[in-house]
Amino acid sequence: MTAVKRADARKNIESIMDAATACLARDPDVSVAEIAKAAGVGRVTLYGHFESRATLVTQVVARAIQQSDEALGAVDLDGDPRAALRRLLEASWKLTQQYGALIVAAEQSMPHEQFQAIHVGLIDRWKPLMERGRSEGSFRDDQPLQWQLTLLQSVLHAASGAVYRGEIDAAEAAGLIDGTIQAALTAPE
Repeated sequence: MTAVKRADARKNIESIMDAATACLARDPDVSVAEIAKAAGVGRVTLYGHFESRATLVTQVVARAIQQSDEALGAVDLDGDPRAALRRLLEASWKLTQQYGALIVAAEQSMPHEQFQAIHVGLIDRWKPLMERGRSEGSFRDDQPLQWQLTLLQSVLHAASGAVYRGEIDAAEAAGLIDGTIQAALTAPE
């Protein structure tokens, strides 16, 4: 009987995580009741596995970051650093679109330090490309590397928020992101 409960608990947790991901991607302010309903469980069951909405959001974001890191690992970063950056930005934007307003929900409900810490793996994915581009003269090197990495992350998040607020169309965001980043990384003449 215990094994059945554990299997049911694992199934409930997975259902809650999937429902929370889908619901938060559409609406960063979605209620716990709506998430529980979408998962096919009661609020008591949801709170039995996740002590708070913030805890649930944190775990959903952590899973999304892990899945994103795996997907970005498949991007070809060889060749011209600017072209590699364009491919990485495009793949990053597709993932950002997939998770939609989840980024907005994370920014709203997670402490800033925790939100930043959860991105370390993704930032580390960008770092070797940025270092190579700087050393080859493709990217400006008169600014701190960490600032440029923060800029990349910030532009992606800003685009996500702008799409959510209806300020820009999702279809045009990839081009805006690439244009903004490429311009920011080009050394002034």
